[in-house]
Amino acid sequence: MNDAKELLALIDKSPTAYHVIENAKEILDAAGFKSLQETAVWNLKAGENYYVSRNDSSLIAFSVPKTDYKGFRIIASHSDSPCPKLKEDFEYKKEGYVRLDVEKYGGMLLAPWFDRPLSIAGRILVRDDNEIKPVLVNLEKDVAVIPSLAIHMNRDANSGYSYSFQKDMLPIVSTSEGKKGIMSLVAEAAGVEEGSILGKDLFMYIREKGVIWGSDDEFIGSSRLDDQECVWCSLKGFVEAENNEYVKMLCIFDNEEVGSRTKQGADSDFLHSLIDRINDNLGRSREEYYTAYANSFMISADNAHALHPAHSNKYDPIQSPKVNKGIVIKFSARQSYTTDGISAAYVKRICEDSNIPYQIFVNHSDEPGGSTLGNISNSHVSINTADIGLAQLAMHSSYEVAGIKDIEYLREFSKAFFEEGNC
Repeated sequence: MNDAKELLALIDKSPTAYHVIENAKEILDAAGFKSLQETAVWNLKAGENYYVSRNDSSLIAFSVPKTDYKGFRIIASHSDSPCPKLKEDFEYKKEGYVRLDVEKYGGMLLAPWFDRPLSIAGRILVRDDNEIKPVLVNLEKDVAVIPSLAIHMNRDANSGYSYSFQKDMLPIVSTSEGKKGIMSLVAEAAGVEEGSILGKDLFMYIREKGVIWGSDDEFIGSSRLDDQECVWCSLKGFVEAENNEYVKMLCIFDNEEVGSRTKQGADSDFLHSLIDRINDNLGRSREEYYTAYANSFMISADNAHALHPAHSNKYDPIQSPKVNKGIVIKFSARQSYTTDGISAAYVKRICEDSNIPYQIFVNHSDEPGGSTLGNISNSHVSINTADIGLAQLAMHSSYEVAGIKDIEYLREFSKAFFEEGNC
């Protein structure tokens, strides 16, 4: 129960990827990790703990063993979630209302965004003398709603409706007589002058808080469980794990929901360049670099589809994960998940040795399914990798469902993985 409460508290404070990273930094700072800048010269030392962020929306933390290391143990998850993103010039008046011009960020399940209070959060870039300073912002105020068209005017609404995002999904923020614009609210919340704002990355989020629910309190419901649940579980396990003969690394990448092809995504050089830099900074040879590289292992942690009781025909008839039944190991013949026999065996061994239940996910053979950051990251850091996650319902909805027990399972697995020896 305490794990679930901590997770929900983190999600409540993390409406965007920028806030996820800021809150992860607070946890790492409290655990004695030291902040590094990519633009600075590093002087790494054995036995020390560090982290570095990129774009304020991705982060890699790592611990250097006290003795010479054999390789790397890595868990990667992602900080972003599907939602409406505000366009550059987003506020306009039409038909007596002020509306926001937004576009889809990621593969949104659209219907759940209607008829509920929304707010705005993200990052602004502010002129500060001769510099540009990033500032986090969260309005923490109900400022918008995307209203449905009444059933009287759309008799086919319950028979299936194809949404036009540009027509149907633009939020209302005021009547045309409204005096206060959204950017003035943003400036006020950030404590800056509106005229000093030079850039912005702003997103909509629902204000409804996450809860523990069910007849036996066995579920959690919240926005952004995909993938903040895996972020929190792997981060807690990472901090709690004792260091050993491997460099333990925690990666939180941005932009997984839109393909990862950014400077801060899993398809960037972020992880590869850090492994390179750690090796060189600690005075190791290129030959030692290659042997450590070959002796490394990665876990790609991103939530999995739980069996939906009303739509079992959409799932594999044998291997369909259920909520609260343990870690999900994901397979795909298309290699959209990276797990193979070798990496699966390693994950299963950790689970069995630590008494952590696990289950298998494979797609229905007629449904291609999704993908995650594991295979994308593997094209840059080509090491044994397994895709895992936790079973959840309503993936990519504005409000998702998962199980309480599974939170503890993944936290325990993450700790055991970082403390594990040879793979």
